[in-house]
Amino acid sequence: MLISTANDLPGYQITEVLGEVFGLTVRARNIGSQFGAGLKSLMGGELKGMTINLANSRNEVIQRMVDEATAKGGNASVGMRFDTSEMGGTWTEICAYGTAVIANRVSAPTPPPV
Repeated sequence: MLISTANDLPGYQITEVLGEVFGLTVRARNIGSQFGAGLKSLMGGELKGMTINLANSRNEVIQRMVDEATAKGGNASVGMRFDTSEMGGTWTEICAYGTAVIANRVSAPTPPPV
């Protein structure tokens, strides 16, 4: 599956637009990670546990978006974006969304003779 944040795919022709697709997850932080993050925020530095959780969540929502695009018959997703929001102070919503399309590779132009 080709995924692009751009609205087109250089070297490909989009022959059909299949519609919006998205992947979504809502994560709750456990009390231990919140306590550790609170301490770390006082001292400064990266919250490694939170970083790993966010990276895993992003991979999960991308896969869910890909699954939805595939179910619609697409082989690519264009205009892909992430959106995150906090819900209730302890939940985080992470969403990946884009437009499922059918894209066909076009032949590369022949370079002019030298």
